[in-house]
Amino acid sequence: MSTDTTASVSTHILDTSIGRPAGGVAIALAARAGSDAEWTALGGSVTDADGRCKDLPALPEGITHVRLDFETEAYFSTQHSAKKQAEAQQDAPRVRDSGAFFPEVAITFAVTPGEHYHVPLLLNPFGYSVYRGS
Repeated sequence: MSTDTTASVSTHILDTSIGRPAGGVAIALAARAGSDAEWTALGGSVTDADGRCKDLPALPEGITHVRLDFETEAYFSTQHSAKKQAEAQQDAPRVRDSGAFFPEVAITFAVTPGEHYHVPLLLNPFGYSVYRGS
């Protein structure tokens, strides 16, 4: 929760290749106070079964920039293994390699004290998009 002197951040991930939330994705949070300042790691979390990450660490006062690092490679490796097992059981042909082209996604954005920033990630093995949600 934000106060008048801090901002807050939340996120969720939707895997658009399957039309479902992306659960189990590790996310690291870093912040800095000014564009010339060094990044400080604040901690992280993992998305739940609904693809949401509701427990990211609070931002300290004076933060102007935030970076979310999504570890997508492990997620897609897990998805690829599950898909491969399902195809083997169904004796279906393999359509395409579903490994991650982007093994990680780093989103950097500016924040203003007192504001909440919800930053959803729309993800698939070969692309992603992000926006400021509500």
